[in-house]
Amino acid sequence: MSVVIDKPPTPVTASFAIRDIPDGCTLPVRVHPGARRNAITGIHDGALKVSLTTPPTDGRANQSLIAFLAGELHLPRARVTLLTGATSRSKSLRIAGLSAAQLRAQLRDTLAPPKTG
Repeated sequence: MSVVIDKPPTPVTASFAIRDIPDGCTLPVRVHPGARRNAITGIHDGALKVSLTTPPTDGRANQSLIAFLAGELHLPRARVTLLTGATSRSKSLRIAGLSAAQLRAQLRDTLAPPKTG
């Protein structure tokens, strides 16, 4: 699965609200369900912006979000769980087994503009 970035990305900095918790970290996410394609589209108000093709019905977008991010982070789905925001566009996910610094490094690579040449 490839990452599609629609706009120039915002650098992943300390203002990106990833927090360490025991045995992992939390990742704030802002979801746009019913989009044309699945993509990480940048950062909005300290949260990772993710577009999903799945409509927001019966929790399907939540499951799609977990599957998509697990794939992008090269993690098993069981290591990504929804903490808050089951019925909201603003969500908080628990990423087990990664520190905030490790997740920031992975997202920095994901959000980096493609190198040409």
